[in-house]
Amino acid sequence: MNKNTSNKGFTLVEIMIVFVVIGLLAAMAIPAFQKVRSSSQDKAITNNMRQLGAAAEQYFLENGTSTVQLTSLIGSSAYVKALNTVANEAYPLNFTKGNAIIVSGIAGARTLTYLQ
Repeated sequence: MNKNTSNKGFTLVEIMIVFVVIGLLAAMAIPAFQKVRSSSQDKAITNNMRQLGAAAEQYFLENGTSTVQLTSLIGSSAYVKALNTVANEAYPLNFTKGNAIIVSGIAGARTLTYLQ
């Protein structure tokens, strides 16, 4: 046996086992991450709908109307300063007193409804 031969290092089997374990951990973590992400998006969108609903109600009280356009509710001098989208959702362009607020196209697939 040669004295200069080294037995240090990892075998191919050990490296493959490490990759399999990492793959299993990723397979478990990715769906959980997507579920948390979806829930977080839904909560942010529901909060936006709640703010828009309150702004529309305030507009109805102040102006004596029963409908309002989205552009009248959002802006630096309006009821809602800014409306930030989180999942490419589409908010309704008009709000009518007593009607639910329906936001569609959330992440291209979901729809949420907020009853005022």
